[in-house]
Amino acid sequence: MIKVTHMRNARSRSTSRPSGKALELQLKGYRLSTVEIIYHMPDHPSLLQTFIWQYMDMAPDYPELHKFLDFWRNNLDGALHSVRVMSKDIIGPAKVGNVSHSFALH
Repeated sequence: MIKVTHMRNARSRSTSRPSGKALELQLKGYRLSTVEIIYHMPDHPSLLQTFIWQYMDMAPDYPELHKFLDFWRNNLDGALHSVRVMSKDIIGPAKVGNVSHSFALH
């Protein structure tokens, strides 16, 4: 059994504008997801290796992640140890806060 950990609202460091397809996916409810997969090295099963994968997926079911993990189990030799999922909505309502002080500079 693989332990899947989900972390909500992970910070994204991407500053580029989304492409047309990425924007379309976001409007359909997809979000940027980063997955940390820890697996046993095939030649040395006692050693663990980390694989990072970033993509657009639909939370909370993550169908693309499940397809990828099924592919991993069926085609790759490294046995999965754990999977950690972090995701962030890129498109959302603006955050508005109150201003406690206002200064005018000339």
